[in-house]
Amino acid sequence: MTTSKSMHHTVRKRMVIKLGGSTLEGLNESFFENFKKLQESGIELIITHGGGPAINRELAVRGVESHALNGIRVTSEAAIAIVQSTLIGKVNPALVHELTTAGIAAIGLNGFDGQLIVADYLDKDVYGFVGEVKTVNTSLLEALISAGIVPVIACIGADERGQALNINGDTVASEIALAIDADSLLLVTDVSGIRINNEYQSKATPSFINQWIEEGHIYGGMLPKVQGALECLSAGIPSVQIVGDSLVGTTILSRMNGQ
Repeated sequence: MTTSKSMHHTVRKRMVIKLGGSTLEGLNESFFENFKKLQESGIELIITHGGGPAINRELAVRGVESHALNGIRVTSEAAIAIVQSTLIGKVNPALVHELTTAGIAAIGLNGFDGQLIVADYLDKDVYGFVGEVKTVNTSLLEALISAGIVPVIACIGADERGQALNINGDTVASEIALAIDADSLLLVTDVSGIRINNEYQSKATPSFINQWIEEGHIYGGMLPKVQGALECLSAGIPSVQIVGDSLVGTTILSRMNGQ
């Protein structure tokens, strides 16, 4: 199997799938079916995830205040401890368990593992313990992928001193996708894509998206998603999809055919 794969290395396809929102509370059957279909078609897959709902519950239980600014969670010292323990201690192993139970070989990782995501403060005065990605250890990911294992990455980075930093899940997904030269990035969310005037758009381009942002159709949590998508496209990832948990939704391409 491995020999034929390396022979066809040029045609290999890679996809990063980012799980967010309520998909983290449990994936449905169609997710696993479609995930396995992608695997069977020879696509190499990496999963990244945030943990919004679980983190919000845990913050509430401990009475720690946290709010979003520009789609980024402002993270105090008390909050980063909770974000770290929730993502790495609860959300990540639960996801890995779901995947392995469904017959998908998976391993849980976070920024600390083999210096997978080395980060630095985005802007400590504004966002607190929030990171921006400095480097991604792609050789670690390559080793796992070539062994047929799906890396499942929690969006926690670590700085040089070993301080955990919270990183926006969409940002981690796009940084990983860029680092491993993915063909496509799937942002799996609570909604099946971008909705304009109550209508889901099956395709979109940067020019449409910028127009929709200006007109106020795209706002809130969808903003970092589409901004991440546009950055990915301009950096050279061919396609970004904002999808629901059956992996169907809006495909964003640099340009439509004929545009």
